[in-house]
Amino acid sequence: MTPFLVERASVLPVAEAWRRLTDWERHSATVPLTRITVLTDPPSGVGTAFVARTGLGPAAFADPMRVTVWQPPVGDRGSGHCRLVKTGRLVTGWAEIDVSPYGTGSRVRWRELLRVRGLPRLADGLTTRTGGLVFGRAVDALLTRRDR
Repeated sequence: MTPFLVERASVLPVAEAWRRLTDWERHSATVPLTRITVLTDPPSGVGTAFVARTGLGPAAFADPMRVTVWQPPVGDRGSGHCRLVKTGRLVTGWAEIDVSPYGTGSRVRWRELLRVRGLPRLADGLTTRTGGLVFGRAVDALLTRRDR
């Protein structure tokens, strides 16, 4: 398992970039064939649990996660850090989201390590590249999509 890293600069202020990236259900619109369901209330903070269900019909699988670190930015000059742990049987690993000030906007760093049980270690490179592409597009969409 090797982590992948997505880094982006954004014109959004830190607080807004953080809000968009940690609005878990919003990710459903950015990750293909995936629906996010938040299982706990409130939906943001340590202990928040949610499931990303990816696929079609019987070919879909669940990727449950729990927030283990929640340090939102204080205003637009502070930095935020969040850590998610994947708690499922099929997909394991973690993700970390960092948002920090960068010029008049923000810098986002999304680092994730995931492993799909049953896939041989030889597939780690493909999993890493695919994860980087999928989450890179998701981060781009989350940071640029206008609120409805």
